Amino acid sequence: MRKLVVISAITFSVLGIVFTILPLGTLAFLPIGIALILSFLAILKSKFNHKKLPKIILFISALTLLVVIGKVIFVKDVVVSDKQFEQKKVESKKEDIKDLEGL
Repeated sequence: MRKLVVISAITFSVLGIVFTILPLGTLAFLPIGIALILSFLAILKSKFNHKKLPKIILFISALTLLVVIGKVIFVKDVVVSDKQFEQKKVESKKEDIKDLEGL
């Protein structure tokens, strides 16, 4: 049972790291939360001398959670309108109307 919980915690922790790196926003909270819960369960299920790996997984998951929270708070995604492109689009539309009137 302990091995299954540890392997699941590692899997969800890696998935959380991947979601953190990719621009998926707050979707990374789900696998990170599951990894935190599973690693805590693995610590509880482990004997005294087998607690090193679950503690490492718990630390990595907590660190990843802090990174995601930092990205959500400090990184703002802003869409900027391209004035030059909009101007070219208007000019192109005017030229197309002139071409159609010329026919």
